[in-house]
Amino acid sequence: MERFTGSFTQQEPIPEAGIAAAMAVLQHGRLHRYNTAPGEVAETALLEEEFAALTGARYCLAVASGGYAMATALRALQVQPGQPVLSNAFTLAPVPGAIASVGARPVFVEVTEDLTIDLDHLAQQAKASGASVLLLSHMRGHVCDMDTLMAAGDAMGIKVVEDCAHTMGATWRGVPSGRHGVIGCYSTQTYKHMNSGEGGFLVTDDAELAARAILLSGSYMLYARHRAAPPAEVFERLRLQVPNISGRMDNLRAAILRPQLATLADRRARWGMLYRGMEAGLAHTPGLRLIPRPAHEDYVGSSFQFILPGWEPARVTSMVTRCAARGVELKWFGAADPVAFTSRYAHWTYANPTPLPQTDRVLAGLIDMRLPLTFSPDDVAVIARIIRAEVLVTGQGEHPDRADLPTSQ
Repeated sequence: MERFTGSFTQQEPIPEAGIAAAMAVLQHGRLHRYNTAPGEVAETALLEEEFAALTGARYCLAVASGGYAMATALRALQVQPGQPVLSNAFTLAPVPGAIASVGARPVFVEVTEDLTIDLDHLAQQAKASGASVLLLSHMRGHVCDMDTLMAAGDAMGIKVVEDCAHTMGATWRGVPSGRHGVIGCYSTQTYKHMNSGEGGFLVTDDAELAARAILLSGSYMLYARHRAAPPAEVFERLRLQVPNISGRMDNLRAAILRPQLATLADRRARWGMLYRGMEAGLAHTPGLRLIPRPAHEDYVGSSFQFILPGWEPARVTSMVTRCAARGVELKWFGAADPVAFTSRYAHWTYANPTPLPQTDRVLAGLIDMRLPLTFSPDDVAVIARIIRAEVLVTGQGEHPDRADLPTSQ
């Protein structure tokens, strides 16, 4: 029986240029973001300037994590304790965690079968809650119709903060992910599209929001040392009003990340090849539904999802277990208890979530897996063959000649 022997958690090594830059920082010892020699520009400030240029943003702040970026975005927008903040029901725990960290109240919105936010339910939840902020999660790299969403948000007076942890390098109609809303937030955690272990970015074109975010991140009144930042007069108005909640990125992680900026386009192309290989390998599998990708979305296929529609839990569990025995690590978002990162909105009891039947139905059959760039196209072909075989054996697709069974698209 065919078995996969690779690792779903093994990333590529840091580029040699990043290793050399990190060693230089370690050797001179100036790791803190504001600790520089005379005439020296901090690695963090240079990284912010370069990431701003990459995304087309006016201002950029490099921070300790993607979660910190989101919480800082909400604080910069002056979200208050108890205030409702809209967000996708299908997302990862740091998203509602960022809302809760500022004392606000998550208001969850249904997910569609294509794993994007349900715009009709968004309008209903916005009206019912009175929310004026949406923390939009491009969960697992699936981008909704951003033109329609932004038009609806503008009509409802809702400010959009984009969580781009899974869409760094992606675009919608040519616009980089994170550049539709008032603030875009990104992650550089190990399993994301650039790797510094932990880290993130916040970008915006709004001078006051940028100044507030920089002050929040612990500027110690050294905001003049920032490069991708508003002019000093913006800070002068705000500097005594905004608390220090330190979290700006250090020079060591910035040094590791700077050489990776130039690799993003190549990584997107390679992930796309792996993703399309998985699609081809699982196409027309009875009982398995693939997620369609809109023509306007230039996605980064760093993970892969499919749905087992209508499967009862015992069969899903059996399929996942059988795949694991053959070396294929799958995550199931419909499990009763969260495993690793697979918690879902119903598990976040601190948010007092109300049932969302459409989301429950979608997540009941949702399977997820990573596609690290250490995989080859041949690896992907093996993985797809194993998944297909186990779906046919254990699932509703065990009789592939049955015409009434849903098939992948």
